[in-house]
Amino acid sequence: MSNQKPFGGRAPNVSASIPRGEIVASYESYGEAQAAVDSLAHADFPVAQVSIVGNDLKSVERVIGKQSYARAAISGALSGLWLGLFFGFFLVILSPTATSLPFIAAASLIGAGFGLLFRVVTYSISRRRRDFTSTMQVIATSYSLVVSPDVANKARNVLER
Repeated sequence: MSNQKPFGGRAPNVSASIPRGEIVASYESYGEAQAAVDSLAHADFPVAQVSIVGNDLKSVERVIGKQSYARAAISGALSGLWLGLFFGFFLVILSPTATSLPFIAAASLIGAGFGLLFRVVTYSISRRRRDFTSTMQVIATSYSLVVSPDVANKARNVLER
């Protein structure tokens, strides 16, 4: 997200505490809060003193569909296929004596088989407790822009334009 450096890792001055300062604006979506920070950045505002704070976090689980042995087998085979392709390409690059296409195909099929087997076994163990697939999200009901008190008026003036 916004606290990452371009080549991985965390930015140096990120603390684990809630930012202190004045709330200069509140928005219903994260995109609107980002757009406000962008407008502050375009106005040469010191954006290092701005934080976006999500309020009233809620965990939302969206049910995608019903789980079955067939769906478990297909999803396991596809994820295993990708893993097999990755290892196949990786081993061909590291081993110049390996024949490329047959080796990659064999690694893909072996990966698909193991993925299928693993997912079906996992589904059969958890069956009857969870017969559906879903995705989880953490969503805030509102987002506030918090800035240092010494630049709060400047931020309000920029955002009012």
